[in-house]
Amino acid sequence: MKKRIPQIAQAEKKVYEGFFAVIVVLFVICTVYTEFNPMELVHNSENFWAFINEDFFPPELPKAEKIANIVESVFVTVAMALSATTAAAILAFFVSLFASESVSPFPKAAKFVRGFATFLRNIPALVWAFILFSSLGIGTGVGFVALCITSFAFMVRAFAETMEDISQDCLESLQAVGTTFSQRVVHGVLPSCLSGFLSWFLYCIEVNIRASTIVGMVGGGGVGMVLFSYIKGFKYHIAFSIILMIAVMVIVVDLITGHLRRRLYQ
Repeated sequence: MKKRIPQIAQAEKKVYEGFFAVIVVLFVICTVYTEFNPMELVHNSENFWAFINEDFFPPELPKAEKIANIVESVFVTVAMALSATTAAAILAFFVSLFASESVSPFPKAAKFVRGFATFLRNIPALVWAFILFSSLGIGTGVGFVALCITSFAFMVRAFAETMEDISQDCLESLQAVGTTFSQRVVHGVLPSCLSGFLSWFLYCIEVNIRASTIVGMVGGGGVGMVLFSYIKGFKYHIAFSIILMIAVMVIVVDLITGHLRRRLYQ
């Protein structure tokens, strides 16, 4: 009789089984604590599909004079995401120079800079939009600032981590010949990290295209606000058409940024 060779090592298999058991236990505890019954989803699925089939399908275009407004709002959303990401990337680059211990002229302060960025990043853009809504009012200004804050915090951490991978020999050799901090950045940091910076920048654009729609629904302007107005008016057929437009917009942006990121590493 041939001896069966296990595909996974016994010790590794036990780790996976233990991990799966922990997930199951946590799921049960959380459902009991929140009083959420998963079977309610199955029980109410009939009402859900009836709502989708009757109220959303088929998609319906609005009146001709409204189409131009919707298309314009889509471009506003894209422009808001691009401008917020660009502004945040510029600010994040300069701040991240002080968040990387290997690059910063004040290495002991790097942890505080990272901690501040982490604090800002842990507050979602939607929450920032609610906070800013009371002071700035409805409009793209709210969406721009909310996206800018979260993008700035994210890219500070991402840029700092990218700079941590720089060869210390390169920076030390530049410092040994008497270069200034700005010269080390121009001749040491940028040549080594530029492709990484651009990759994170493009990824952040992808994230912000999606986030700008959500932020727009709470007063940040753009297509999100237009979508919310149709949902609030119970015009679900038209709202579904706008959702399809948003999906196409996100897919196109993802394809473009994904292609550019692949080109960076070729």
